[in-house]
Amino acid sequence: MGFQTVLAVLLALSCSAGFILFRKNAVPIVRRPFSAAGKLSVIIPARNEEKSLPFLLESLRRQSLPPHEIIVVDDASEDRTKEIAESCGVETIENPPLPPGWTGKNWAVWNGYARSSGDLIAFLDADVRLAPHALESLLAARERTGGVISVVPFHHTEKLYERLALIPNILGIFAFTSPFEKNNPQKGLYGSCIFAKRADYDRAKGHEGVKSELLDDLSLGANFAKAGIPVTNFIGRGLVSFRMYPGGIRSEVEGFGKGAALSAGKLSLKTVLLTAFWLVGLLAAEAAPFFLHTPAGLPLAAGYLLFTLQMIYFVNYTGRFGKWMPLLHPLSTAFFLFVMLYSLYRVLFVGRVAWKGRDIDLGG
Repeated sequence: MGFQTVLAVLLALSCSAGFILFRKNAVPIVRRPFSAAGKLSVIIPARNEEKSLPFLLESLRRQSLPPHEIIVVDDASEDRTKEIAESCGVETIENPPLPPGWTGKNWAVWNGYARSSGDLIAFLDADVRLAPHALESLLAARERTGGVISVVPFHHTEKLYERLALIPNILGIFAFTSPFEKNNPQKGLYGSCIFAKRADYDRAKGHEGVKSELLDDLSLGANFAKAGIPVTNFIGRGLVSFRMYPGGIRSEVEGFGKGAALSAGKLSLKTVLLTAFWLVGLLAAEAAPFFLHTPAGLPLAAGYLLFTLQMIYFVNYTGRFGKWMPLLHPLSTAFFLFVMLYSLYRVLFVGRVAWKGRDIDLGG
């Protein structure tokens, strides 16, 4: 077997690893009336979310199954977050001063939970947007699967720098839908959208049990699993979406970077190895322009085409990244590599990460 054939086979196998990891595990949309087994409390931690919060609150107002209560926890915002929440008529509380041993978001969520009264709890990030049947469909999915569920939202982007998130978003889908995570005792939840029974949340010790954790959602999922409560992750296409970083590329780098280097340690070895194999093949294929006049040029160019077609397929379930980003995916790959280097620098040399104006020690 010649060199070109071997290289082509390796690239094809690498690309196929992505199809093994990627699962179209979308939440079934409920089109008929659904009666939830209890009252639903929606808890929204919000820090400097004046641009995003109105979209979420409006989408909650339009739900086919309205929640029992909506609680916005203003986490020391420096903008109009609190005023916007109050103007929308939802319960708004100010987060008490951060005590030692807690991270900001965990403390905000915990205080929102303490004020809630529902039998069912939904934790939503302020940048989430819901389709009209979302709550109904999510509650039905949680009742069907049992335990706790989370959703990786469909990512809406508007500006060029936001579209650079293509590869990080695909890798996120890999991490949360990989079939090898099914029996992982450290199986995580996606923190932007979590639904659980109050009794199950209490059994898992809630956010108090992960109060010092930077990767609170991943650690929370592990605590649910440890308590014997099933953990199920979905993708949000058609129901749950978000616009992650409208505030600029710095917030995007900090947002992805705060957990990029640490999160791999929570995944199963098979997920990590297959993801690494996919990334190596992707990087090799993206090097095709530099090797066009060599024997490797043809198989690498074919690999580039193969990965591009795969990207076009994946974005149907991942997000809107513009017409050209799936074709120019090396730009997003370069962004991902920069984020990983930034994350490693913060973890290995600084010992803390930056997020929303706060420096967070890795120990909490």
